[in-house]
Amino acid sequence: MLKALRSPSRSLRNFSELRIARPWDAVTAYDAPLPQPESFEVYPNRDSYPFMTDYRFDPAWKVRDFVRGTIRLNGWAEAWAPVFRAVEQLEGASAAEVDATLGAMADELLKDNSYGPGEADRVVLFVSLKAERDGKPVFHETWAMDAWGDARGTAMGRLVSVPVSLAVESVLAREIPVSVHAAPHDPRLIDKWLGEVRSLVQYLDRVDDLA
Repeated sequence: MLKALRSPSRSLRNFSELRIARPWDAVTAYDAPLPQPESFEVYPNRDSYPFMTDYRFDPAWKVRDFVRGTIRLNGWAEAWAPVFRAVEQLEGASAAEVDATLGAMADELLKDNSYGPGEADRVVLFVSLKAERDGKPVFHETWAMDAWGDARGTAMGRLVSVPVSLAVESVLAREIPVSVHAAPHDPRLIDKWLGEVRSLVQYLDRVDDLA
């Protein structure tokens, strides 16, 4: 994560390419459509443009905004301000100096902020698509997911390992080709995988934001 803080980002904002040198320069608020409404801090994560192809956006569409973002709890930017300053001070440093400094910072953060016994982690994910005609929304839906650690283990562990195992099983069944590529688009496979994911989380729903 500390290395990611040094990565620039590219996204689409108001029909124009938006380039940000560091994530903390572009932190905004996001009101999430959860059963209990909640606001998060978000920022663009690296290069968003390839994901328009992954989502099969028609090149002829006039896309106003498109961003792949990272979600943090409110107060994250303020709490991490000392970390941002430390990362900024690494500008111009050698690769070895960067690795050593970030490694030491990571060790310190891990020591001071590790989960306690029985403390639950949390994973949230939102994928939202909004379409307008003549300036008026005609479609706006969001897939919303919220998961946290429980007796089955950590949410992160479940949501990383199980989808990987599903992909391996699909490769063995020749449902998807061997190699590294974007997520499959076969509706039957998507329904199957989402069905498995639904059993791993506490909340997963497709929200009609126009309802």
